Amino acid sequence: MNVLSHGERSTVIRSLWMKVRQRMPLEVETLLFIVASALDVYLTRYLITHTPATTGLSYVEGNPIARYFLDSWGPPGLTYFKFGLVAIVSIICQIIARRKIHVARRVLYFATVMVSGVVLYSLLLMCQHS
Repeated sequence: MNVLSHGERSTVIRSLWMKVRQRMPLEVETLLFIVASALDVYLTRYLITHTPATTGLSYVEGNPIARYFLDSWGPPGLTYFKFGLVAIVSIICQIIARRKIHVARRVLYFATVMVSGVVLYSLLLMCQHS
């Protein structure tokens, strides 16, 4: 078993620190995707949990996989599921960006536009029935 001396240990830690400090590719695009997804999660939870009793309306999750998580584990399960998907998409795009940054950028733009459409639809539902 190799034992690191004090001087070698600082070199390993320094090299790890330099890797962590490196900028990620597509930081802005990833941030936009995460913000749009966070808005989607917030609005979905709000619509599902804050339905006015006087209107007689109830909102349901349109995605059957997300609905399974909502039905099985409630709103926290839906939140974990959606943020898990955000993490998976973000990680995959970072991996793709190491080889083909333009492809990863397009994937993130597409995902952001799609999630933004869901956010706009949720806002429309809120405005119509509040």
